[in-house]
Amino acid sequence: MKIAMLARNPNLYSHKRLVKAAEQRGHTLDILNTTRCTVNIASHRPTVMYKGETLKGYEAVIPRIGASITAYGLAVLRQFEMGGVWPLNESVAIGRSRDKLRSTQIMAKHGLGLPLTAYANDPKQAEDLIKAVNGPPVVIKLLEGTQGIGVVLAETLKGGASIIEAFRGANIAIMVQEFIKEAGGSDIRCLVVGGKVVAAMKRQGAEGEFRSNLHRGGSAQLVKITPEERSTAVRAAKVMGLNVCGVDLLRSNHGPVIMEVNSSPGLEGIENATGKDIAGQIIDFIAANAKTGNTKTKGKG
Repeated sequence: MKIAMLARNPNLYSHKRLVKAAEQRGHTLDILNTTRCTVNIASHRPTVMYKGETLKGYEAVIPRIGASITAYGLAVLRQFEMGGVWPLNESVAIGRSRDKLRSTQIMAKHGLGLPLTAYANDPKQAEDLIKAVNGPPVVIKLLEGTQGIGVVLAETLKGGASIIEAFRGANIAIMVQEFIKEAGGSDIRCLVVGGKVVAAMKRQGAEGEFRSNLHRGGSAQLVKITPEERSTAVRAAKVMGLNVCGVDLLRSNHGPVIMEVNSSPGLEGIENATGKDIAGQIIDFIAANAKTGNTKTKGKG
């Protein structure tokens, strides 16, 4: 197969692993810098240009679109889809996952376990938001953010209100969530590929840090998940429409709750913690499923 990967940094562990796994299986995987792709919009001839040439012959595309270029990256991915190239994750599904409020609403609609969440536009409602999620303490999140960036723990009512008012005063969209104290600064990352949890790790935040992201200095180890946690991760991937994703869960007193669904999960931490060839499983999934029209949106974007 000839596979394209939309990614800006070819030297990232995840990207090198996917290239190696593809080559080991006899496939060709080209990394295309997303920001250097040009979308040519013409009736009945959707094409993508790269370094002055029209891209041809790709059977599948792996979108590894950075959060800072989501809008442009999705435009490029939609063009691939409309040209009949099969996407590992579809543009519509990635767009949902990048908006924390929208993804939370979708999962709530389908009855998945979530922390209490509140959202409002008026900064004067700050204290009401905090009380609505049984706080303080509460977690305040930017609607778009990754790797723990834009996530703040507010431990008092007035402190939380001040943070909310500051964000909203700067016209930055945020949501407020219940703080799951019993999680103890740890979470569980479940890696879902093709409707199955293929690996899981427990991430523990650094001392004094409530965020467990490995980019924030957290550590990872192999963990055995419960049937309920496995089911929750699989259902989250399904309702979000993602073939491959990382589902981050907290162990609360009332069962697993979903903190986030990541449509471009990193592979380094979870491969090292579990010893599993996840990149290979992703490539095998692509090889088994990459067919023109074999998508939920049928290439309509």
